[in-house]
Amino acid sequence: MTAQPKPATAERIRGADALLRALEAEGVGTVFGYPGGAIMPVYDALVDSPIRHILVRHEQGAALAANGYARATGEVGVCLATSGPGATNLVTGIADAYLDSVPMVAITGQVASHLMGTDAFQEVDILGITLPIVKHSYVIRDPNRIADTVQEAFRIAREGRPGPVLIDLPKDVAQATIDWQPAAKIAAEPPVQIDRAAVQRARTLIQSSQQPLLYTGYGIGIAQAESALRALTEASGIPVVSTLKGLGGVPSDHPNFLGMLGMHGSKAANFAVQESDLLICVGARFDDRATGKLAEFAPRAKVIHLDTDAAEISKLRYAQVHICGELNTLLPQLDCRPEIGQWRAQCAAWRADSQPRYDAPGEDIYAPALLRQLSEMAPKDAVVACDVGQHQMWVAQHWQHQAIHQHLTSGGLGTMGFGVPAAMGVALGCPGRTVICVSGDGSIMMNIQELATLRRYQIPVKIVLLDNSALGMVRQWQELFFTERYSEVDLSDNPDFAMLARAFGIDAYSIDRRDQVEPALRQLLATEGPCLLHVKIDPKANVWPLVPPNTPNHQMMDRSPAATPNT
Repeated sequence: MTAQPKPATAERIRGADALLRALEAEGVGTVFGYPGGAIMPVYDALVDSPIRHILVRHEQGAALAANGYARATGEVGVCLATSGPGATNLVTGIADAYLDSVPMVAITGQVASHLMGTDAFQEVDILGITLPIVKHSYVIRDPNRIADTVQEAFRIAREGRPGPVLIDLPKDVAQATIDWQPAAKIAAEPPVQIDRAAVQRARTLIQSSQQPLLYTGYGIGIAQAESALRALTEASGIPVVSTLKGLGGVPSDHPNFLGMLGMHGSKAANFAVQESDLLICVGARFDDRATGKLAEFAPRAKVIHLDTDAAEISKLRYAQVHICGELNTLLPQLDCRPEIGQWRAQCAAWRADSQPRYDAPGEDIYAPALLRQLSEMAPKDAVVACDVGQHQMWVAQHWQHQAIHQHLTSGGLGTMGFGVPAAMGVALGCPGRTVICVSGDGSIMMNIQELATLRRYQIPVKIVLLDNSALGMVRQWQELFFTERYSEVDLSDNPDFAMLARAFGIDAYSIDRRDQVEPALRQLLATEGPCLLHVKIDPKANVWPLVPPNTPNHQMMDRSPAATPNT
């Protein structure tokens, strides 16, 4: 009788180790976090894990760094925090990822299962708190479900319209011992079947249009469909406008690109939208900042709407033709040759007439000119991450955008404090790339503690801090729409930002005259490791043009500084 082989002894590991093995199986190499009591078993397991942990100085920094990492790399960003305040400090970064469709998995420690619901120390219902701002969420109560839950969470974060997923891990589940079993592989979702009849209707509309316009958004970046978009506009000749987050889908210097539309969009883009007879909306959602007064947005245009998310179709503007599907597959099928020579000439004239000038008078530093110069001096593959405010709009207007994932900005949530941690995530996800953070004196104070993280890991982020001693965008609105009744916007008691950065151990210097700009930018780009350039600008400088609230996009205010004659 032949002896039967003995079954292999299952490997016994803790739930925390199973969590990290499951993350490794998803290709995770870097996580951002901050330890604490309930998440401590996971931090103990990290000691033996190949996953690199980046210790931030505030959990919001962890969520925003994971957010930036995901935007720049296209991979799922991962952040860790403990229960209670650690978990609640992640909420802003999770909401930012949700509104901007960023794939992210947030893992929070939780009090032991038997304490849940007892108001235990550092207990909050983070699942309930985050329900409106995640694609899905889990509380893992069975340690044997850890590997499968992680795999499912990553699939949900990536698929369709990406977004954040929360995993809440009670401390006793992380400490429990289990027989290790890797997750069973999940079959990929079948591709969405394209409606061929809808494609034909779209082609008929395009071919018969006289003034068509491509209106593009961040969905182009999610789908990595920039090449397909560029091929379509070049073959068809159809002009292109972009949302804030869609900038770079077509390069800024492309002759068919008219600029950003909306509240701080270019005159060419806004005029073209209002005069178009067909809007081909690709990966955009008719956001209020893009449309202005919605009832008067593109009043004569029919709409073709292409998106992966059916929930966005006809949500705000009825689409005569809508097609859900993969944009790289859809866009080539819309390759038509409409007769639009006159329309192209009109759009080119609007584009020529609305080119910004950078020869503002005086010796003070003109922020748009500095940003344009920096974008031209930086390497072509440089990534710029913005905070929120006037400087954010100046980057959108004046940077020479080359690709969507080279421009990171908080669009839906408008998160002040986004810039430094997001840039940190980019630099760690894209080593070797030049990463520039453009911030303001209001925004940078929101997460300035992350300068310590930059210093600890020598993350080579180049920070340009535009300092107008005010909450500039709020001040501008109070000036224009609240009869100059300025309320709580004065930041004239700012610290010396260069001295502050040096206290963190980061190279820093200040400039306040135009003749200092070029050498300062060269020094900034040449510095190894992190560096901060503090730039004093006019406290009264405003962002132009501007579409006032409840106003159609073509009715723009524009009081750009009078420029000196070219000689």
